[in-house]
Amino acid sequence: MIEKDIKRLAVKQLKKCFPNWQRLPKDKKKKLAKLVLDEISASYTLDQSMSIPLNELTSTPVPPAGVIPLNEMEGFVVQTTRHLLTFPNKLWQKHFDDRELRLIDNLLDDEVVNRLLAPESYIPSMRNVYPANYFRAELLKSLRYPEVSYLKYCHQVINKLDRKRERAFLHLSLRKHVCIDHSQLSRFRTGLTFTQMVNLMTYMAYLLVKKGKISNPFHLCGVDSTELVACCSSFPLAKVTIGDKTVRIYSELDADCGKRRKKRNKSEYFVGYRLHTLVAIDPQTGCNYPLFSLVAPSNHHDNLFLEQILAFAKAMGLSIKVITADEGYVDTERNEKIQKEYGVTVITPASRKANIPGHIDPKTHAVYMNGHCEIPMSYVGRTDLGHEFACGADPQQCFYSPTCAKYREIPLDARLFGQIPDQVDGVERVRSIRKHLERAFNLLKHREGLETLRVRSQHGVMVAATFAQMATLLLEIVGTRRTINDEVTSKQL
Repeated sequence: MIEKDIKRLAVKQLKKCFPNWQRLPKDKKKKLAKLVLDEISASYTLDQSMSIPLNELTSTPVPPAGVIPLNEMEGFVVQTTRHLLTFPNKLWQKHFDDRELRLIDNLLDDEVVNRLLAPESYIPSMRNVYPANYFRAELLKSLRYPEVSYLKYCHQVINKLDRKRERAFLHLSLRKHVCIDHSQLSRFRTGLTFTQMVNLMTYMAYLLVKKGKISNPFHLCGVDSTELVACCSSFPLAKVTIGDKTVRIYSELDADCGKRRKKRNKSEYFVGYRLHTLVAIDPQTGCNYPLFSLVAPSNHHDNLFLEQILAFAKAMGLSIKVITADEGYVDTERNEKIQKEYGVTVITPASRKANIPGHIDPKTHAVYMNGHCEIPMSYVGRTDLGHEFACGADPQQCFYSPTCAKYREIPLDARLFGQIPDQVDGVERVRSIRKHLERAFNLLKHREGLETLRVRSQHGVMVAATFAQMATLLLEIVGTRRTINDEVTSKQL
């Protein structure tokens, strides 16, 4: 905790005093980073770490004002697209024969996107390029050109008049030389606020429900994380040791060193971020849809982010009932707080470190009253302290029935007796469904280009992840890239 707070204060001071940090030479960055880190670590006291909000410690935002809930998004769309006089739209679609782009173009409404992205000072008159055009340019890059640099993408793809298919999707003029420069796209990404990104994802969730792609919408969701390597050097500019912990400052101030899940061809540690994503799961088909993500430095534990993600889900108006997550999100106290505050039940795999209470079969998970009992007890329900089990054996079946209390209460743990114990039907099926989350992360990293991401800030990674998720959702809605294996798996489920 102390080392993370020192890193937070150092990064905050460097950003405030040197807003043009990325343009400084490397030698000067090293001197400044070491100077600031040494000063803060020397003057730091233990009392400073007592009242740090969780979002500041993890460098993540809180749910902002202005988020449009899902139940109000339909009214927002209808109000935005309602006009007294209707004018014929430009027939963009006749200029490209790509079925996938044509279907995605039909889903998106430029007026809705402009209103979601327009700042307060936005004046649409006398504009050649609108926020919707920039939005479509970023979306097209995630859909078709994730590995291409922004400079080549603008120069060779969207600014040439002979690329009518791409310019038609962007709704740019096919006769006038209206250009979108890579610097304009950079300013567009930098200017996107967190409220705007959340509203865009809510708009995508609205389209997902409207097209009927998910049954029982968003009652069952999953949370998982994946690592995103930063494009900065893996060697720190400055570091200081505090006890058995080391604080490191990298050229990309927001990035940090974290531990990677074991992979054969990659090192154990990496410098970058961790992407924590909320994924909606359709229990009938097994299909999963990424809804929202938080990007944080990679040195923070996963169990710090489940509560923060659910706070955004509540602001978006998602009616989540059950969350399934892996062992990294196991935290009995935090999960109990989540259930009381958000009404969400958290189901995680049984931890191998937690001990099994006495008189419980480790193989069948059957609960017995004592060591002499041969009849398993049945689950009754939750209590304030844990789970209640009762024995319904007849006096003729059990010799100890006349003197037995026939009641047992087992406290919550991180193994067999979580918020819903393993004895309840359906728990194992929810855990098995969680494995389908890997498909969403594989698509985000390999198809939508997050694996080869080349941005230099936490905000930039968050924007890129948002557009990658929107591209994934739109492709799932139109269904143009679903393989035969995906359809067979859905039918089997």
